[in-house]
Amino acid sequence: MPKERPLWRGSAFRLCLLSAALFLCLQLGMRRSWCTEEKPRSAAAAAAAAAAAGRVPPSARGTEQHPVAAAGRRRVTYVRSGRRGSAEPGCCPLQPPGGRLRKTVKWHIELQPWASPTPSLNNEALRFLKYISTSQISCEHVNLNSLRGYSETAKKPWSVCLDERFSLIHRIRSKQCRLYSLGLGNDDNQFETSMANSGCEVHRFDPSIKSAHIQEGRHLWYHRLSIDWRDPNPAIAAHKLHSNTKKLGTVLNEFGHQKIDVLKADVESAEWKILENLILEDVVEQIGQLVFEVHVHWPGFEVSGNDSTVVRYWYSLLRELELKDFRLFHTYKDLSKPQVFLKKEAFNASSCYTLSWVNTRWK
Repeated sequence: MPKERPLWRGSAFRLCLLSAALFLCLQLGMRRSWCTEEKPRSAAAAAAAAAAAGRVPPSARGTEQHPVAAAGRRRVTYVRSGRRGSAEPGCCPLQPPGGRLRKTVKWHIELQPWASPTPSLNNEALRFLKYISTSQISCEHVNLNSLRGYSETAKKPWSVCLDERFSLIHRIRSKQCRLYSLGLGNDDNQFETSMANSGCEVHRFDPSIKSAHIQEGRHLWYHRLSIDWRDPNPAIAAHKLHSNTKKLGTVLNEFGHQKIDVLKADVESAEWKILENLILEDVVEQIGQLVFEVHVHWPGFEVSGNDSTVVRYWYSLLRELELKDFRLFHTYKDLSKPQVFLKKEAFNASSCYTLSWVNTRWK
């Protein structure tokens, strides 16, 4: 007959099993509580680290941001290094000139009201010609007689304002000035040579020169490049023929230049669209003085519309310059050119004028 086990041994065994199960449950509960506390803490730390680095954590992407946090974020643009093809950004964020925020890029020029209730070429032409013939600011020193290497034999006057109240004369004296010259096969480079002899850094852009880049002396460079109002698209076959044409803003970026003291342009009727591009992209705010030869014997490249509309467009462009604090200080009427205005012998107008503006905000 089997021996009967004591009752207390079975109870002790069941009590041990119950204690072990209770201990295991407590361990699991405590581990869960630790994990739930650690996850928010690590998420908060990751968010703080991302905020310090200027990144948005993945969990916050696609969700609505708090307006205060969004307002505190800064948009940073880096200056390209002077070496072409280098992907390494410059050291410092690009700041807008004078600390002002860059305005939204415009897509078209705001046309001025018509000169008369009923649009007419006569009224538009008279308003335009009066505008370009009237100085908006006085400038006592508008020639280069004081500069080394200047010659009175220059074919046409390219007038810059050398008054003490503007910065150009001071930058010439300190050898810190920069001139960009836009041309199309013109061999009249007396103005560029005079500025280079005075210590200015001079870049002349002309698609007709034989080599890609030519340095003449210490301060004068020639570039086989045409400044245009658009950049060519290499994906379009027709644009490949114009691969040596670029916008001025693109050239400034590639050369690592943020300012131009003087921009001279003699581009044979392309000046209207180039000027429009400079205004629309705010590149004109990086320029101290403008010296443009303008042609009025025909509308110009890619300027369309009837005659009165064309003249209204010209006038609106020049008024945009005035709104950006440019003031006309000198006008040269070339009487050696045909007296033609939009293919008409009218208004006692020359077909070519050289206009000079100074940026009164330039520092």
